Formats: sequence, C-alpha cells, structure tokens
Amino acid sequence: MVRPWEADPDAHFKRRLGKTPQELGNTTGTPECPDIWELTNGDIAVIGRDLTASLGASLPEGVSIGSDERLVVIPRNMLIAAKPDIPSV
Repeated sequence: MVRPWEADPDAHFKRRLGKTPQELGNTTGTPECPDIWELTNGDIAVIGRDLTASLGASLPEGVSIGSDERLVVIPRNMLIAAKPDIPSV
C-alpha cells in the first residue's frame, strides 16, 4: 500500500524555526540539542528525545507509530518560540 506522504531523504535543512536551543536555555552547549527546522521541500524536521518506548505504550485511541517512525519530545518553550516562523497556511 502506498502512503499519501513520505519523508524526502533528498531534502536539506533550510532554516531554523524559532530560537536556538542555547537562546532558550535548553542545552549546556553540547551537541545533544532539541531543535526544529524547515526543510527545502517545506517539511519540518524535529530533533528531540526519543520517547517511543515509554510514551508509545500509552498512545491515545486512534494514534499509532509506524515501524519507521519515532515519537520525539521537545521542550514547550521551543515550540512556542517557533510559532511566529510557522506559516498559517
């Protein structure tokens, strides 16, 4: 079965949405930083903590995680800071 959307492995990072993890105080300066990026094809890349195993066991009804998907968590302040950069349409 063909899925209506597939992630494009040929897309590149275009621009950060919101503030850097350093500006938000979400990192100690190490490479393990949460982040949100727009890709060249318009899709969004999210870098966060992989909580697939722990949160995946208690998903709401009708929600599932595919075998090639991961549930990632980012800090609330990061998404709020990205709001002005996210188009409304």
